[in-house]
Amino acid sequence: MVFVGLLGFFGVVFAVNGFMVDRALSTFDGLETESSYRAGQLFAHELAMAEAQEAKHWRVDANVTPTADGTTLLDIVARNSAGLAPAGMKAKVTLERPTDRRLDRVAAVSEVGPGHFRGNAENVAPGQWDLIIELSRRGQRQFRSRNRIVLR
Repeated sequence: MVFVGLLGFFGVVFAVNGFMVDRALSTFDGLETESSYRAGQLFAHELAMAEAQEAKHWRVDANVTPTADGTTLLDIVARNSAGLAPAGMKAKVTLERPTDRRLDRVAAVSEVGPGHFRGNAENVAPGQWDLIIELSRRGQRQFRSRNRIVLR
């Protein structure tokens, strides 16, 4: 009787473990990047860009305001080291969900004045997001930041 109970107990444990392993492997393959070599090259390039950006001493402030209907309002102000707003910039703003790339949202922003951008992103759920701001001039990236924010 004890032997049958032990076999039954461990049989259930193995069956549940097998089911959980199957579900985990079928929903996420664990592949984060296609080519680690290419990712290393991109990292070196990003590091050089970050050092060049740091030397500029820019200040970029963002105000992110969620609304009741799921729209998120963005107000971004950029200043150079002299405190002046850089003119002729284009902004790209993305809200990335740290846990699921399928939920990422690109915000539609436009320049309302030199170095001042406003826009919104639709269907942004409450929770943690990475706010990515990229400012460029004539196709060349001048500034990039990634900040973790919490929307309520």
